[in-house]
Amino acid sequence: MTRASLDKQPHEVAAMFDDVAARYDITNDVLSLGQARLWRKAVARAVDARPGERVLDLAAGTGTSSQPFVEGGAYAVPCDFSLGMLSEGKKRLPWMPFTAGDATRLPFRDGVFDAVTISFGLRNVQDTDAALREMLRVTAPGGRVVICEFSHPTWAPFRTVYTEYLMRALPPVARAVSSSPDAYVYLAESIREWPDQPALAGRLQKAGWAKVAWRNLSGGVVALHRGVRP
Repeated sequence: MTRASLDKQPHEVAAMFDDVAARYDITNDVLSLGQARLWRKAVARAVDARPGERVLDLAAGTGTSSQPFVEGGAYAVPCDFSLGMLSEGKKRLPWMPFTAGDATRLPFRDGVFDAVTISFGLRNVQDTDAALREMLRVTAPGGRVVICEFSHPTWAPFRTVYTEYLMRALPPVARAVSSSPDAYVYLAESIREWPDQPALAGRLQKAGWAKVAWRNLSGGVVALHRGVRP
């Protein structure tokens, strides 16, 4: 079993996701109490992929998150730095152009994508600000970014209950359904340490994104941040 630490060394995080690849999607559905599918639909609506557009889906894992963009007529590129996740995705969706890449050093030219999105992956990148700048670099002027990430529930009593669930209930549930339950202890810790909605919006603006806004999902358990490249 591989568990990354909160300093998020890339080789540790990649190895951790390699270990959970086989059961990653089903585990997420169970641990999110079925909400993960609703969050994916919200991302697809926010990205609003159109026919002929090029969409970069970062931290795409097995490619499940990329499928709605293809269904919208876009050319979607699933990109991840976990070779285990990419291998699992290639077995399921052999026609997709899975690409290995580090979010802080993307293997793409400047301005080639109409939209860039990342769901539940930015939190695992060692240098968040470098990743936000890289996303800007590969996005065409007028293009958009959509970030879906765990955040901070807005109602204080619920926030307390949610934190207790993360640290107490999530690990035993993960032991029952995951191929690498220790990885989900790291995930719980990383969620708790992640900045809140206004703080992430500020980092997007600092990286150069314009028209930055966010929308809470599930009471702020998850937030969708958006921005446009000037």
